[in-house]
Amino acid sequence: MFNRQAAVLRGSLCSLLLILAACSGGGGGNRNAQAPEVGFVVVQPTSVPLSVTLAGRTVAYETSEVRPQINGLIRQRLFTEGSYVRAGQPLYQIDSSLYRAAVNQAEANLASARASAEAAVARADRYRPLAEIEAISEQDYTDAVAQARVARAAVAQNAAALDTARINLRYATVSAPISGRIGRSLFTVGALVSASQQDPLAVIQRLDPIYVDMQQSSADLTELRRQLRAGEVSAGSTTVRLKLEDGSDYAYTGKVEFADVTVDERTGTVTMRATFPNRDGLLLPGMFVKTVFEQAVQPNAFLVPQQGVQRDFDGSAYVYVVGKDNKAARRKVSAERTLGTNWVVTSGLQAGDRIIVQGLANVKQDTAVRPVPADTPERVGAPPAGGNGRQGAAARRN
Repeated sequence: MFNRQAAVLRGSLCSLLLILAACSGGGGGNRNAQAPEVGFVVVQPTSVPLSVTLAGRTVAYETSEVRPQINGLIRQRLFTEGSYVRAGQPLYQIDSSLYRAAVNQAEANLASARASAEAAVARADRYRPLAEIEAISEQDYTDAVAQARVARAAVAQNAAALDTARINLRYATVSAPISGRIGRSLFTVGALVSASQQDPLAVIQRLDPIYVDMQQSSADLTELRRQLRAGEVSAGSTTVRLKLEDGSDYAYTGKVEFADVTVDERTGTVTMRATFPNRDGLLLPGMFVKTVFEQAVQPNAFLVPQQGVQRDFDGSAYVYVVGKDNKAARRKVSAERTLGTNWVVTSGLQAGDRIIVQGLANVKQDTAVRPVPADTPERVGAPPAGGNGRQGAAARRN
């Protein structure tokens, strides 16, 4: 009886030792076979645009204040407020009776001056032969010639006065100086207006095309010029995209025309102006908008998905790359801005580096990994042929 129990106990101990040995050996194999699977992307240097977003205000392409150039009462308004008017179109009619009378008087004065001039010239012509035969004194002939010249000058003076009178009469009809959209009339029929008044009669604005004035920090512009001189970046595009107040994108693109040559002392900014088409009249002067344009292009930069770039305690950026023997290597990089869903890395990487962007939770320095291209679907193996379900599951786990 005792021998039988001892034999059973020895058999149990042997089985237990075999199981422990098998588990120990299998565990070592799993540690090598179950290296964490990570997804990577291969990066290559490329030219990355330096996009800048600036706040701006819309400004009319042309603005003209309609002002009277004579004094008088407004007799008629000849336009509809808020309508589109063309250059030269009559807008107001001022009482012209006094100016018409001035024209008539100037015409009469000119006719009188011409008659006097004809008489003076004829007298000088008659005196010439008489002076040659000394029938009259030389002084009488000289006086006659001078009077003829004075008469001619009087004709020129009266002709100029007639022109002035006609111009004033023409000013009685106030015309549009430019084409554009006219606002409300600030004076009504019957109002007395003068050439020296401060307020305009109305304001006309040309809105197609339209300006957008943008403000950028002078410090940013200085840094951009430094980078351009150093060859770190190259000049970008002058094409500008526009975002409206409701966040929607404007249908048309614009073009940067120029940057101001002075810095606003109050804000420390420089004003840049862009021109946009406004065929639909959607943009109105004074609207707040946002502009986006590629101010420069940065060569030899790398685009790394944002999930692949991590930050240290001091804020410095680093990535994990698949190094030699498929081991993860930590690499410090310079990533100061984003472009879409990517970080723009300007230093720390080389062409062809495999950046780990998936499975980073199990990755440390010098960790053995199983790299696969990012977003590769996970493959589940079939159970070995001839085995039952339990054996197949054990095979997949081992």
